[in-house]
Amino acid sequence: MNSNLLLENLSNPALLFFVLGIVSVMLKSDLKIPSNSSKFISLYLLFAIGFKGGQELSHETFNSQIIWVMLTGIFISVAIPFYTFFILRKKLNIYDAGATAAAYGSVSAVTFVTAVSYLETHHLQIHGYMVATMALMESPAIIVGLLLISVFGKDIHQGIQKKEAFKHSLTNGSVLLILGSLIIGYLANAKQAEGIKPFTNDLFKGFLAIFLLDMGISSGKKLTSFFSYGWFPIIFAAIIPLVNGCLVGWVTGFFCEHTIDRFILAVLAASASYIAVPAAMKISVPQANPGLYLPMTLAITFPINITIGLPIYFGIVSM
Repeated sequence: MNSNLLLENLSNPALLFFVLGIVSVMLKSDLKIPSNSSKFISLYLLFAIGFKGGQELSHETFNSQIIWVMLTGIFISVAIPFYTFFILRKKLNIYDAGATAAAYGSVSAVTFVTAVSYLETHHLQIHGYMVATMALMESPAIIVGLLLISVFGKDIHQGIQKKEAFKHSLTNGSVLLILGSLIIGYLANAKQAEGIKPFTNDLFKGFLAIFLLDMGISSGKKLTSFFSYGWFPIIFAAIIPLVNGCLVGWVTGFFCEHTIDRFILAVLAASASYIAVPAAMKISVPQANPGLYLPMTLAITFPINITIGLPIYFGIVSM
């Protein structure tokens, strides 16, 4: 089953477009996405992710269990980029460390969908509020990543004082868009929201494919830097997510009553973003190298999670 999941996800068109972008650079093609179009697509993805998450959240009836799960998800998305940043800083510059930490603190919607499929093979269904939890975990990691870059980036201090760093991270355009879209999606009338559903839902995968093509081109141009760090990015991308997932799967057993919720939280903690964070960092921190953190999240963390990660996390929460 794991091999089938791997083959299915490796044949995902969006992932293949990312590979096409890298191949185009290797072939010295003149293929490129115009910068204005690239920025628009990045903004669109952030908007769509936030709005859809808000819509899911609006359908939930809150109780203490749901609130605890959501707060746990937010805590995870804050804690992971904070501690991983200092590990990454041992080898990476401030921009790459912040962007990579944000990527690993945020979540992967594709890994989430794969986890749902994994549960279905065990005749289990997730609770609807876990979709909203996933959406709520997107932006805190971006905020923390930008905050850490602002506080510890020496050359940024001229423009941003440390006391203003938090305000800067919250008012950053990318963060404001995804949080604002989440709130609007939550407040929007369901009938009115149907009017823009074709834009937020039906077009999403197509825009994602073009975005990853652009990211593939950007990554291909800077891919040599990935190997310049030796084994460090490879070891980090393979080990840290497994540690995060196993730890969350075990710790949540002390206060979370639903095994399925614990499993999904473990998967989200182990996953790494290759949509929201790259889109945000492309706009907010263009100095960060996508040729480093995108191969880490896409080529290493993603396949490890869907092959050996899922059964490990499921085994831990089932004990």
